[in-house]
Amino acid sequence: MTIALDLASANRPAPTPSLAGMTREELRSALIDAGLVEEKKAKMRAEQLWRWIYHHGVTDFDAMTNVSKDLRAALETRFTLDRPRVVERLVSVDGTRKYLIELAPGVECETVFIPSVGRSGALCVSSQVGCTLNCTFCHTGTQPLVRNLTAAEIVAQVMIARDDIGEWPSTNEDRQITNIVFMGMGEPLYNLDHVAKSIDIISDGEGIQIGRRRITVSTSGVVPKIVELGERTGTMLAISLHATNDPLRDELVPLNKKYPIAELMDAIRAYPDLSNARRVTFEYVMLKGVNDSLAEAKALVRLLKGIPSKINLIPFNPWPNSPYECSDWDTIEAFAEVVNRAGYASPIRTPRGRDIFAACGQLRSESKKVSAAERRKAERAVAG
Repeated sequence: MTIALDLASANRPAPTPSLAGMTREELRSALIDAGLVEEKKAKMRAEQLWRWIYHHGVTDFDAMTNVSKDLRAALETRFTLDRPRVVERLVSVDGTRKYLIELAPGVECETVFIPSVGRSGALCVSSQVGCTLNCTFCHTGTQPLVRNLTAAEIVAQVMIARDDIGEWPSTNEDRQITNIVFMGMGEPLYNLDHVAKSIDIISDGEGIQIGRRRITVSTSGVVPKIVELGERTGTMLAISLHATNDPLRDELVPLNKKYPIAELMDAIRAYPDLSNARRVTFEYVMLKGVNDSLAEAKALVRLLKGIPSKINLIPFNPWPNSPYECSDWDTIEAFAEVVNRAGYASPIRTPRGRDIFAACGQLRSESKKVSAAERRKAERAVAG
């Protein structure tokens, strides 16, 4: 394999920082550190910027009409309002939109907007590039972890989708993005600090204004972080379950070997403010001949006893060389009937965006982590 290195990159100036994605305190500090605002006025100026950035979604400092012309000009020389570049935008026949977003040279993530979900539409955001969990039914799991996303990069996914759909300002009554789901690339609880920080920005009532009850974080079962997630974010919880016994879940979700089902259920029961109004969503992908029997349906009912729950039954979405097939529709409906009779809502999730590989379990970018040793080897090859 030939690796081409851009040896001139070390001499390039650092990119101009974007204010989009910063917290209030980061905006305040940026203004002070750049010498643009006196410390005593920085909080007020940061509040002005916050509202323009997150409520109005402006991409031009000149649009900030209540900020002085001199400060706008100074901001223009030191900062941008840029979002990461959208490398590819695909629209499914069902209206689903998928964005391939370049976060840095060679580092990309995918974000998906699904219309007509929840109150109106859901945006599925990524928290990592790649994943460490290797769930055998998930295409993302075939891509090794490249890195965690920053809070700003997570927020940028929301801003990019809003730009594309035309949803600024936040008071727009016709907004389509009403729900955020952390169900894209990566395991959110392995990046909890940045996920929690991004949720603080996304849910702020003076900015993007998507409430915490309309934000759902899905985990494959990082048990030690589940209660902490609830305490820090107040969001809805989803569990990527897919099996009712340890041997099968060990196979489908290898993380189960570290945190078996009994420990997972204990952590779920301890999730803050769990109630019928704040039910846990259990995601259960339907795999033909693997986990779709009526016996499994009855076992699922027993497993969830006493937990305020909703079960999303997800027809398996195929991807190249995947080892599984989707359960037959009659089988899925029979499974759902058992769960429904037990008193649990168990909607069958209609596959969305399959034709553009935007459906559940299909997300994957081509980003690759390059080790320091690989970089040195490539540099020696170029030096000859």
